[in-house]
Amino acid sequence: MDALCPVCQKVMTEVSGHFHCSGCHGNYLPQANCPDCARPLQVLKACGAIDYFCQNGHGLISKSRVRFSYLPTV
Repeated sequence: MDALCPVCQKVMTEVSGHFHCSGCHGNYLPQANCPDCARPLQVLKACGAIDYFCQNGHGLISKSRVRFSYLPTV
């Protein structure tokens, strides 16, 4: 699945942990959100695996269900 720019909807490229849009020249950080409550998820990284946990009562969230939003970098 491609990361689309929240401003101009063009496909962004990943660069050193963030995304860059060549269309509007913006830089964005990905934020994992819960598909049930739309709040940010806690990202758990261990032994090369990445898991997502909702602290608002929804527990572990499957990687395939996570909804990403893209926040502008400062």
